[in-house]
Amino acid sequence: MTFTALHRVAGAAPGPLTNDVLDAAVAAHAEETDDLDWKSQTLPPTKDLQRHDFRKDVAAMANSGGGVIVYGVAEVQKAATIRVDVGELTEAHERTLRSAAVNLITPPVFGLVFHRLESDGKHAVVVEVPASVDVPHLIYRDEYFGAPVRNNADTVWMRERQIEVMYRARFEERRHATEALDALYGEAAAGRDVTKRAWLIAVAHPRIPRVGVRLNRDEARSVLSRAEKLALVYAGRGWIHPLESVDLLNPRPGLRRWVAMNKATGEHSRWKESWVSIHHDGSVTLATAVGGHRRDSNEYYEGWQLMSLAVECAVADLMALVRATAGATGGGEYEVRVGVDWSGEEPLVMFTKDGFGFVERDWSVPLPRWSPVDESVDAAGSDADFYWRVHDLAMDCVNQCGVPNVVMINPPPRDEQVSPA
Repeated sequence: MTFTALHRVAGAAPGPLTNDVLDAAVAAHAEETDDLDWKSQTLPPTKDLQRHDFRKDVAAMANSGGGVIVYGVAEVQKAATIRVDVGELTEAHERTLRSAAVNLITPPVFGLVFHRLESDGKHAVVVEVPASVDVPHLIYRDEYFGAPVRNNADTVWMRERQIEVMYRARFEERRHATEALDALYGEAAAGRDVTKRAWLIAVAHPRIPRVGVRLNRDEARSVLSRAEKLALVYAGRGWIHPLESVDLLNPRPGLRRWVAMNKATGEHSRWKESWVSIHHDGSVTLATAVGGHRRDSNEYYEGWQLMSLAVECAVADLMALVRATAGATGGGEYEVRVGVDWSGEEPLVMFTKDGFGFVERDWSVPLPRWSPVDESVDAAGSDADFYWRVHDLAMDCVNQCGVPNVVMINPPPRDEQVSPA
């Protein structure tokens, strides 16, 4: 459920951002605050945005804990007076503004949400800027830079001491994020018999965890179902997906999480054992056996022999879980880690398939120890951008073993739109 500064000043309950919410805020003559900025002028242009205040307004809001910028409301003495028309926001225009927040602000501001509202021919656009842990966000102009911040109704420039404090907060958050990933990874890896077969352990933690709210069973079931569909968009059906080996319809309660239990328990199914959990704070974990997979109806690979397609499916499933969980919990940026645990004497070797579908063994470089792959991803980004992050993460994983390319994860060109499952 959404709850923005507009909901607060309008006295509205959490829910969609609608015309009624905006009209109530205007009728109440709500005043600008740290997290609410009225704009009566037209929308930012599509050209020369480096000279427009849009990037400064977004950076200031992000530096102040997030908020909303409302185009289409006139104000007097910082108080809303009446709605005005700023014109319709096109998809191309929105992409330009998103690009400006990423390319014209350092570090980038991801996860902008645009709400289009129209009443009696008057168009308004509400830009929802998420809270950020990468503060301070800087604005550069030629060789000069500054860090804008909201000061109640005004946007001002930080002084040196303020910038220093924010950098300290960023470094401290990074340390906590690493500790959170370490703890999640340790929990997911605990109890796996890595002397007989290699296990892929994949975990993700939101940069801003959700606090004080719990997913119920139906919500967890919905997230798992959504993830299963997304995983097939990312990787398709060419190997066994970990999500196919867990009980998606009957998640069990765990410590501040829901656990999708392994259902591959038979003598001939144990090779694809998997476990998945969705945490109330937005974190997700996945553990799946990737060594010793079935080669054909009667033979199995050794525990140290990996099939690149199994790793691709696991990465696709993890990222699908991240995307689906973020959609249910309001998450944005995530820290992700993918590792393979193996304690046998033989080095890890990865097989893949060539263009004709035959198993290729010559590419692999024997790997005595897998180095965990860490990545930051924007789970609230566009479908196409996120699909490419799935691809790039899987590439990092298979490249580590000498395999040059992924086989199953094939996103469209970056300028094309992706239809979600």
